[in-house]
Amino acid sequence: MFTGIVEDLGKVKSINSGSRSMQLTLESPKIVEDIHLGDSIAVNGVCLTVISFSNNHFTVDVMPETIKSTNIQALQIGNYVNLERAMPANGRFGGHFVSGHVDGTGTILRKRKVENAVYVDIGISEELSKYCMLKGSVAIDGISLTIFDITSKQLTVSLIPLTFSDTILGIKKEQDIVNIENDLLGKYVINQLERKKENAPITLDFLKKNGF
Repeated sequence: MFTGIVEDLGKVKSINSGSRSMQLTLESPKIVEDIHLGDSIAVNGVCLTVISFSNNHFTVDVMPETIKSTNIQALQIGNYVNLERAMPANGRFGGHFVSGHVDGTGTILRKRKVENAVYVDIGISEELSKYCMLKGSVAIDGISLTIFDITSKQLTVSLIPLTFSDTILGIKKEQDIVNIENDLLGKYVINQLERKKENAPITLDFLKKNGF
């Protein structure tokens, strides 16, 4: 479990690609200060497992499904990524519940500065948008952010100066791809409601038969 508060910008040192999988080696002396084999690390919001590490870098495996469903597939040597270690049980909860299980990707449509903030418009699918709500939480490339505008095909978030300078959203340009993880609690609620609707649909005929 993560919080969406990015700890460091890591640098891609090597990519060992298979036919549909890969191993990524990422440089981040800060992250490896407290790291162990098998630890979960959020890389651009994707939960990946540490398989080896040294005093300045670590390596993770990336499975075919992850490559297919996230922007990990577009990484190149020298690129920067957002990194966050799993949340400690005694740590401060500064963001929101982030699982590291990316729901899909979006496209940066526009970035614009407004006073001390940078507004970012992101194009998303209608499937992703149904899990979004005004003032609700969303993880963009693993960054915990608040939605302040939403349509069926677009969401808008606002970056404070620290988020702009310390995460890859400050580096990324229009038309770049970002990972989207919708709010975990919202997904559970909608999933349960949809299952109930499928198992016991409430129709006009149903209401009439039951005296309504």
